[in-house]
Amino acid sequence: MKTVLLDTGYVIALELASDQNHRAALKHWRSLTKSLPLIVTTSYVFDEIVTFFNSRRQHAKAVEIGSRLLSSPSIRLVHVGEDLFQQGWSYFQKHKDKEYSLTDCISFLVMKEFGLETALTFDRHFVQAGFKKLP
Repeated sequence: MKTVLLDTGYVIALELASDQNHRAALKHWRSLTKSLPLIVTTSYVFDEIVTFFNSRRQHAKAVEIGSRLLSSPSIRLVHVGEDLFQQGWSYFQKHKDKEYSLTDCISFLVMKEFGLETALTFDRHFVQAGFKKLP
């Protein structure tokens, strides 16, 4: 499998048994790990993930997941700097007819920059933006 982008919702679904997409994420992840592709994500996605768990009084879980993401040789973390932030902000402003988050917009730009076609996500916005999603 080619390189894919990792989105916030996929990780939450994978890690949170009560999430509506948990079973689908777990099944997909198990099949994916047999031949793990390079996975790209952003510092904004990382922030959303650890903030999600920490805000639900699961600090240890937030640290555990964050540490796994940072130490995984299969994950490339793209840090959102000034240029990427400004590009994402511009993309966000141009798409007032969509409900994209700023993090989504930045992820779309990273996908374009890296030539990625597919995101690990349950977010329909990736399909709206012209990408494929798994599962």
